[in-house]
Amino acid sequence: MKLALRTWPLAAVVVAVLALPQAALAEIKVGVTIAATGSAAALGGPARNTFTELFPKEIAGEKITVIVLDDASDPGNATTNARRLVTEDRVDVLVGSSITPSSMAVAGVALENGVPHFTQSPIGLPPERGKWTFMMPQPVSLMAKAAFDHMKANKATSVGFIGFSDSWGDLWVKEFKAQAEPMGLKMVAEERYARADTSVAGQTLKLVAAKPDVVLVAASGTGAALPQIALRERGFTGIIYHTHGAVTKDFIRIAGKSAEGAILPSGPLVVAELLPPSPQTNAAVEHLKAYEAKYGAGSITQFSGHAYDVGQILKRVVPVALKTAKPGSKDFRDALLAAIESEKEIAASHGVYNFTPTDHSGLDERGRVLLTVKDGTWALVK
Repeated sequence: MKLALRTWPLAAVVVAVLALPQAALAEIKVGVTIAATGSAAALGGPARNTFTELFPKEIAGEKITVIVLDDASDPGNATTNARRLVTEDRVDVLVGSSITPSSMAVAGVALENGVPHFTQSPIGLPPERGKWTFMMPQPVSLMAKAAFDHMKANKATSVGFIGFSDSWGDLWVKEFKAQAEPMGLKMVAEERYARADTSVAGQTLKLVAAKPDVVLVAASGTGAALPQIALRERGFTGIIYHTHGAVTKDFIRIAGKSAEGAILPSGPLVVAELLPPSPQTNAAVEHLKAYEAKYGAGSITQFSGHAYDVGQILKRVVPVALKTAKPGSKDFRDALLAAIESEKEIAASHGVYNFTPTDHSGLDERGRVLLTVKDGTWALVK
């Protein structure tokens, strides 16, 4: 493996991973902007590890060049990185970023330039803006249903909400109105906080005062631990639900004993070895073992899996695109788009992808499990 380092004013990490063999006729460039530092580093760090160390070195005899830039969890940096990857590096594929606001920014660059784009966080885009963008994580609608069904099954009727004061929080409020309200669930309090906040004392006091049966926290990474801790400290004893953005061991580590009993929808990767064998489980276990062999037992996160899944999809679609065009051309990017939308049953660590021209989320219920925190680790909800 050959590493080439460059420095961008807004990028702390630039790594080009060049793959052999020498017989390759051309290189396929994959440009990544990820939150390797900043408030979302718990999400972006594992993805960076996969892209730089565990991504395919070649596909269909063509070497793969992966250029990884750090956007420091900032949407403005993500936009700048994406534009440089497209205009200066002339990448064939864009990936990024780790949080919803940054991913939406990258999607705009992908649309402007006609480059296939794989997000590492869920986003909501109207069809006309999402032509070139495909989601690796499970869509909010899929994961929210698991949480709402569990609330209903446990006879909850009132829900307190606290979430990030950005598009991630907005997506969950929108989904609550679309799915939970028709089920008879009522949001009795809505509070927000910024990703960089260090306290949510005021917001949680208001939530507790509203006396909801359960609370839904729409946050991600280590930021999800703040309300979990604060709610328990203020005596809230009901179930606290989180989003799949909170499924990290750092969440458990920071929240400590207060995390016990939390309920989280998740991709299957982090509990792959507890699941029955299947093509997707096999892919998940393969990545889990490779990642933990490199970074240590217990280091796997679902965010490293989203990066791995980009590689699984490219393994399927690149050979199809190469039949009609060469890398580095508009024709190749167009051929990749067509192949992504037509190839079926692509088994990966988070499920089985079936993208279509009208569905760029691609995952179904095979890509979802419901977890709880038990004795300081993940357990399946029965």
